[in-house]
Amino acid sequence: MAAQDAPHAYVLHAGTRREGDTVVSAGGRVLSVTATGADLTEARDRAYRAVARIGLDGSQHRTDIAAKAAAGA
Repeated sequence: MAAQDAPHAYVLHAGTRREGDTVVSAGGRVLSVTATGADLTEARDRAYRAVARIGLDGSQHRTDIAAKAAAGA
């Protein structure tokens, strides 16, 4: 994902390795995706839109991060 594809999102990686010109998962939790926004709901939506653009075979991600706070709980 290029920076212009998600200008308010940031992807940090660990548990990765390089195979030639490609970065691949070395197993475990490998990515942290965060984003900024005018409020929590916008930041959360931007982060999850960025997650949707990431292609990592066999990957899983949580969908509940900040859900209660964004809902006003």
